[in-house]
Amino acid sequence: MKFRTKTGRPEAQRTGCVAVGVFESGTLSGAAERLDKACGGRISDVLRSGDLKGEGGQTLMLHGLADIQATRVLLVGCGKQQEFNDQAYRKATAAAATALQHSGASEAVSYLPEVPLQGRDTPWKIRQAVITTEDALYVYERTKTEHKGPEHPLARLTFMSSQRQAMAGAEQALTQGEAVAGGMALAKELANLPANICTPVYLAEQAMALKKGKHRLRVQVLDEPEMEKLGMGALLSVARGSEQPARLISLEYRGADKDHKPVVLVGKGITFDTGGISIKPAEAMDEMKFDMCGAASVLGTLKACAQMDLALNVVGIIAAAENMPSGRASRPGDIVTTLSGKTVEILNTDAEGRLVLCDALSYAQRFDPQVVIDIATLTGACIVALGHHPSGLLANEDGLAEALLAAGETSGDRVWRLPLWEDYQEQLKSNFADLANIGGRPAGTITAACFLSRFTQDYHWAHLDIAGTAWRSGKEKGATGRPVPLLTQFLLDRAQQAG
Repeated sequence: MKFRTKTGRPEAQRTGCVAVGVFESGTLSGAAERLDKACGGRISDVLRSGDLKGEGGQTLMLHGLADIQATRVLLVGCGKQQEFNDQAYRKATAAAATALQHSGASEAVSYLPEVPLQGRDTPWKIRQAVITTEDALYVYERTKTEHKGPEHPLARLTFMSSQRQAMAGAEQALTQGEAVAGGMALAKELANLPANICTPVYLAEQAMALKKGKHRLRVQVLDEPEMEKLGMGALLSVARGSEQPARLISLEYRGADKDHKPVVLVGKGITFDTGGISIKPAEAMDEMKFDMCGAASVLGTLKACAQMDLALNVVGIIAAAENMPSGRASRPGDIVTTLSGKTVEILNTDAEGRLVLCDALSYAQRFDPQVVIDIATLTGACIVALGHHPSGLLANEDGLAEALLAAGETSGDRVWRLPLWEDYQEQLKSNFADLANIGGRPAGTITAACFLSRFTQDYHWAHLDIAGTAWRSGKEKGATGRPVPLLTQFLLDRAQQAG
């Protein structure tokens, strides 16, 4: 999809379709009102007839309106005007994208960014419109032999405004939106691939491919002998039961001076998780290919950084392994020595994500980080606590947590903070090692983060548990691309503050 921005009168646009917003009360947006006036009140007549109630996400295509240059006019329901908020805007934008994709028009213009939205300017609305449009139109096709897309898909979408002064910053917003959307698409594509294709080695290959043509991006991949030499006993213990070798992948994006400390993103990359010897139930085990969504989001975010030429130093670290049962697999009761030197008693081999992450978090220290954020589909307990709307957030520093909360509100990729109190550390005590890898059923998300906190004491750190947000189940099964929007917004905010 090609995007652009422009100013101009809606009735004068020679295009396949013009999309405008209408509200439940029958109130027309500014652009819809101008079209209505040009065609002699035809749009008002349609609304009065009840053909479109204006509910959020409703659409109605009109053809051949008199004195309007566009072939079609798409009316997009925005819901109640007094309740029109960020979520309602995204819903309307997604509905418009879907309708336009199947309209037969090869190009269209949208005046939805012109609809007033409290607290949001036009650049924000354009950035979100690009991200939402690409998200709505994404279709996984890699392993399908039949492709059932529209015969004449939308090829170009222009975001319009009648006011030239409102478009200041629109081009930059467009660039940022395209970068975030591209990062999300990469994260989705990697996560949606089956585990027999997307192995730890495949993830390393995709990281290497990402640096092509990007002089600011450097990639290094460690194999198992190199990790063994460093002493990454926890990460390697997870990979021991699999025929697929583990990889530790690091990507360094240099967008600022060398003396600027980087933001480090650490992603859990379990390309398939059977649970190991503590094997999972068979039902929905296919979805354990999504256990590398943290790694996919790191790759997607680094891709977005490079595409935006972000003025910030960012490091991505991916701990990639497959968790399988075999005669070589780790057993409950085994004790491993981590890169930090701490020993861990493995009481449950299905709590493997924290084992690969603890070594990756220790490895992150060599980059002298400004802050470190790990991203992981870590605990089912997070879904029980928060459902599928926000990701879980835990942090050892309030300023970092507040910045992530703010980035979540701006991007719509929201998080909710849980406590990281010392009281919970008691649950990780072991009679045989420095700590156990599980703390029992109570507060499972929190004790998982408490485990990780033992390896992050030398820097500011936040943990994002994306178990409830990284993918959808059921009929719409597939990766969501989250939390790429959250992470990129956090980095954009950080770059702006540094500048």
